[in-house]
Amino acid sequence: MPAAIDFYFDFSSPYAYLSSFRIDELAARFGRTVTWRPYMMGAALKLSGRPISMNGSMDGTIAADYLRKDVERGARLDKRPFKWPPKFPVNGVHAGRLYYYLMTHDAEQAKPFARDIFASCFGLGLDISDAQTVIDVAAKHHITAAQAQLLLNDADIKEQLRAATDAALALGVFGSPFFIIDGESFWGNDRLWQVKRWLDWGGW
Repeated sequence: MPAAIDFYFDFSSPYAYLSSFRIDELAARFGRTVTWRPYMMGAALKLSGRPISMNGSMDGTIAADYLRKDVERGARLDKRPFKWPPKFPVNGVHAGRLYYYLMTHDAEQAKPFARDIFASCFGLGLDISDAQTVIDVAAKHHITAAQAQLLLNDADIKEQLRAATDAALALGVFGSPFFIIDGESFWGNDRLWQVKRWLDWGGW
């Protein structure tokens, strides 16, 4: 059986949100599955010398203006619901921690939880840096509010996300979305056409 595609992303990434609708369907056409691997992209950006501000506001630069227009244009093209959260960039650490808890304890709920987090952040425009927003999503996936509060502060759960981030960095992951197929890396929602071609041709 062909190896799974690894889908690395930060929940704060609107481009990963757009890719999340397509990557599993694309992989299935070629008999592949997809392993979703959230990580903290901020750590990668620091290593690459491209730290981003997490002050919760677009900074008004030319690049920020382009990002806003490009994401909105991509959502319109794909006919996806899209609404910016009240703060952006937004911190996805709470969502990442609960995702890895689910991967360990209720794996069938992990990917649906991730999709609901994306939908809350970029479909509804909610603030996922607010723990309560993530706790509300977790309630749909067999995690009670009281349990979620404990998990978000659990040292082992925190370590799972740190370890996942370290593992991603060790493989050279530095953006979101980032795909690894049979050892080959592809960065960006706009590289999904190359992912399709790679799967179709078996590489080049």
